[in-house]
Amino acid sequence: MSQQRHAPFLIDGKAVEALEGGTIDVRNPANGSIVGTTAWGTAADADRALAAAQAAFPGWAATDVEIRAKLLRRTGELIRERRMEIAQALTSEQGKPIVDSLREIDYTARVFEFYADMAPLRADAWKHPQENAISKELRVLVIHQPLGVVVTMVPWNYPVDIFAWKVAPALAAGCTVVNKPSPLTPLSTALTVQCLVDAGIPAGVINNVVGSNEGLSMKLIRDPRSRLVTLTGSIETGQMVMREAATELKRIVLELGGQCPMIVMPDADLDLAVAAAVQRSYTNMGQICLSVNRIYVAEKIRGRFLDAFVEATRAVRPMDGAAPGALFGPMINDAQIERVQRHVQDAVARGGKLLAGGQRLTGEGYDGGSFYAPTVLADTPDDALVMCEETFGPVAPVVGYASTEEVIRRANATRFGLAGYIYSQDIGQALQLAERLEFGGVGINVNDVCELQAPFGGWKHSGVGRELGSEGLLAYMEAKHIRMRLPALA
Repeated sequence: MSQQRHAPFLIDGKAVEALEGGTIDVRNPANGSIVGTTAWGTAADADRALAAAQAAFPGWAATDVEIRAKLLRRTGELIRERRMEIAQALTSEQGKPIVDSLREIDYTARVFEFYADMAPLRADAWKHPQENAISKELRVLVIHQPLGVVVTMVPWNYPVDIFAWKVAPALAAGCTVVNKPSPLTPLSTALTVQCLVDAGIPAGVINNVVGSNEGLSMKLIRDPRSRLVTLTGSIETGQMVMREAATELKRIVLELGGQCPMIVMPDADLDLAVAAAVQRSYTNMGQICLSVNRIYVAEKIRGRFLDAFVEATRAVRPMDGAAPGALFGPMINDAQIERVQRHVQDAVARGGKLLAGGQRLTGEGYDGGSFYAPTVLADTPDDALVMCEETFGPVAPVVGYASTEEVIRRANATRFGLAGYIYSQDIGQALQLAERLEFGGVGINVNDVCELQAPFGGWKHSGVGRELGSEGLLAYMEAKHIRMRLPALA
């Protein structure tokens, strides 16, 4: 994976370079080496991408839905055929182990195939037949039609997967797209975009540009030609998108991260709960919006849980994601390490106990890379940063609780509301607890709430709108009510 790649823009079906901005380097977080470059654009590049998407929209919206489905299905096939190439690019720029990159690519293909299957439902499935005949003469028909040009803004932690979450349903609905990947991970996205091109997607239907927030992004968000902006990112970035999009009253879909609690009930299967906590706390080095951020354990089993969890955490060994047998990789960059370190130091200063990790990894195998030791904290107060903000790193604070009412109150005491997890062998009790948690998704004895057929998104500051499922398709469509008076029968 030492081969350097270059990611040009895709605008109106052609690979092009930036008009003014030039290029920037893409680095491997495992060793700091340059693994490629990407074109780096300005508002002028955003303008020509929007123009291409706008020109292509009428033809794409009018394209037979079965043809659109066929092209999306072919895209999924090409992604599977090129899975190793895309996965290697992803690992080289993002750092995650190759096994996780392959898993991400495979899921990306599934998303395109899912919306290929759902695309034929875009109109007929959304009629209101029960209201169809309201009198002898009047008929009511409700249909859904594509919004127009969509701007998709994709993060660096799952740059291929989340690209598919946004782009596949947009294209299935009949929208055209201008995609903006993170400048940290443009290489794997460019390879995935090429699969769409090679599948036969018409010129201008999918466009891909990279650039600064101040120039390129602002143009994409503010320009009246874009009808919807969808972002996965931080609360602060989401607030900026909401403010700027408001000038044109355009639609937004925002997924803005989480501060996810895991609740371990007194009767939980401890082996299952510990394994789930390790996997959901440290996979992708905690750089997942669904990562466990706070672990609440019933007091009667807290000691046993902590002992097992600390032992399992110490066995986690981060390494270069391209190394044979790698299961955990580096963090994305030093800036993210500094954020994690600040959260850990704050927790300890407030009385929390550091039981494992808590430092940057250095020495053989780590020099030049952004590695941080998986970390366990105990007895961390509720006002510590790690309990209130999204750390986005491999840190797991474990605290006890005395009653169900207490843990519900503490779990909900956050401005975030993306996901929560409950471990209990009493499914009835767990379900009642899940109904009282203020989160968009709750897992019971599972540590993931992503499901293709179900809506994904957050409550409160964790976002606006939903992705995946049929809701993910309808996000890119406008409802239209057609009311008809029929002539009398002869």
